[in-house]
Amino acid sequence: MFSVRSSMVAAAIAAMVMALGSSGAQAWTRSGGGVGPRGGTWSSSGSGGCAGGSCSHTGSFTGPRGGVVTNSGQTSCAGGTCTHTGTTTGPYGGTINRSSTFTR
Repeated sequence: MFSVRSSMVAAAIAAMVMALGSSGAQAWTRSGGGVGPRGGTWSSSGSGGCAGGSCSHTGSFTGPRGGVVTNSGQTSCAGGTCTHTGTTTGPYGGTINRSSTFTR
């Protein structure tokens, strides 16, 4: 499950960094859900926005057995350097903190 979430988080970060180049505040929301191959349902939601060289997001995923994964993060860019920090909490309470810096 974390590999799918990691891909979704990477896509969200890429979208946020691209949005930094536009003027004004940018906001987005998303939600979705479905039925798995064994009939279990899942749902997800998220929101975020960008303003003043910084973007942030929050999201959650509820699996077919009721487990919830949440994540949040922020990316800020200044002077050609972007810094990202984020937190993911799994369905059993375990937390992963991450951070990275890159130059564009």
